[in-house]
This record gives sequence, C-alpha cells and structure tokens, in this order.
Amino acid sequence: MNFKQNSALDKLMTLLFEPYKLDVSDVQKVSTALLTKGVIVSEEEIVNDHIAFRTLGVPFLGISSLEKIFLHYGYEKRDYYFFEGKKLNAFWYAPPAPEYPRIFISELRVSDLPETTIALINKYTSHVTMDPVDSLDLNDVEAVGNFFYTSLWDLPTIEDYEILANESEYAAWVIYNRYYLNHYTISVHELKDGYNTMETFNAFLVDIGIKLNNSGGIIKQSPDGLLRQSSSVAKMMEATFKNGKKMQIPGSYVEFAERLPLPEYKHFKTSQLNRTQRRDGFESANADKIFESTYSSQTGSKTK
Repeated sequence: MNFKQNSALDKLMTLLFEPYKLDVSDVQKVSTALLTKGVIVSEEEIVNDHIAFRTLGVPFLGISSLEKIFLHYGYEKRDYYFFEGKKLNAFWYAPPAPEYPRIFISELRVSDLPETTIALINKYTSHVTMDPVDSLDLNDVEAVGNFFYTSLWDLPTIEDYEILANESEYAAWVIYNRYYLNHYTISVHELKDGYNTMETFNAFLVDIGIKLNNSGGIIKQSPDGLLRQSSSVAKMMEATFKNGKKMQIPGSYVEFAERLPLPEYKHFKTSQLNRTQRRDGFESANADKIFESTYSSQTGSKTK
C-alpha cells in the first residue's frame, strides 16, 4: 500500500490502515509471506483494490453521513446494491486517481428489523441528534482519521450484543466496532505469475495458514466471470464491554480480488493492462457472501 503522505488523501488512507493493520494479524502474515517468497520486494507493491465500512441506517448516521468524508476527498458515488436477506444497502465509490482504493460502504436497514431490535439499536444511537460528520473539519486530516476510531455511542453490554447478534450479526459487529475499517483488499491480479489468479493465490493463503471464508464457495465469482473474490475469516478478538466484561467476538478481515480484463482487452498482455481495462465495480452476490467473514457460521463462535 503505497501511501507516501504526499497529499491529504494519502495521509487519510494511512490513518485508516495503520490501526487496522496492527489489529488484524492476517494482514502482516500475508505481507510477510509474500516478501519471504519473493513475490514482492516491498509491501508498497501490494495494490489495495478497495476498503469497506459498515454503518447503521438510522437518522444522522449511515451511508449518507459517512460518504461525505470520501466525497470531500474526491471520490465519486457509483452503483447501489441491495442485500435482501441481510437487510443491507450499499454503494461503492470510485477514487479520484487509480492509485487509491475503491470505497464500499454498507448500511443496515434498521427499519426492516423487528421492533424489539430497532428499540435496542435506538438505545445506543438515539442520542445522536445531528450528523457527526457535519461537525468535522474535513480538511483536518488528523481529525477525520481519528473520527473512524471515535466512540459515537456507549459501549454495549454483552447481553445487548448477544441479543443483536441473534437477530443480525452485522448489527452486533457495528454496535461494538462502529466505523472501524472492516477490511482491505489485495489486488491478486497485480501480483507476479504463480500468484495472480484466485486459485494460485488461495493455495498460497492456505499454505501459510489463512482460514478462508467458504460461504458460497471459496471463490465468489460474478456472473460475467470477470470479478473473482475470496476473503479470510475474521479472527476472534477479546472485546471489553460495558462494566468491564470481556468476550471473544469477530474483528476485521482481509479480502482478495481478481479483476479480469474486459472482453475487448482480453487479448492484451497483463503488462499492457491498466485499471480501466479490467472489470470495475462490485457484484452483490459476491459481496453477500463476503459479509459472512465475520459471521459465526465462518468464525465458529457460539453466538447465533
């Protein structure tokens, strides 16, 4: 991830990535193995396809709030996605220049949940009576970076967390983690031969002990066959809840994406391809399964 801090956006990306990198052990595990095997000579060679955030669709929060930050930094809003079973909305955002990652922001459709669950979420969020992003100086990069790791509501109790998880594991993840970076994504197709397809890269991941999300298959593929994705399973972390109680819950994870050339460029050599000549955007069916990287069905945790 080549963030040289030569612009405000470079600095913001570094502020977002560094805490996540320290907390998600698989990030360094993959980078170290790529260096050891000579696939890369520097971590800066790893291309970040996209980063993702989860939000709650309640007044003054959600996508309409968080997106203001990235729109301010030059991102452009693109396609809408709807995940009926998980009760989620999402949009992706194109970067102002190709060296920056895409942004994917999802939001829980809180109003689609049972009344008791809505009341429980409102217990934590109802005191938010104005958009917190509106009070930020968006030109103050340090303040914006810190915002993603700032408490917007009280720590939940273990009991409330478990109740939420039984209805929506997404809701439980957000009520504890807030806007913490959910995942970043390695562009597999940018790596050297032998590691630049999902099949070869996944074999490398399994070989170094990375547990992969198998919901919908290890490789999630778009109908056009041009977007192929896999992800690690979120590691369990010790979380401290209200009153100091502790419990193991899923944290963040790492995703891996292979974007194949568009049909009109499929005969180009890999070295001749640029980002605009490969499959762009996202695929709702793929993303639906990637979300489950933090779910108990993948982590093996007891909740739900």
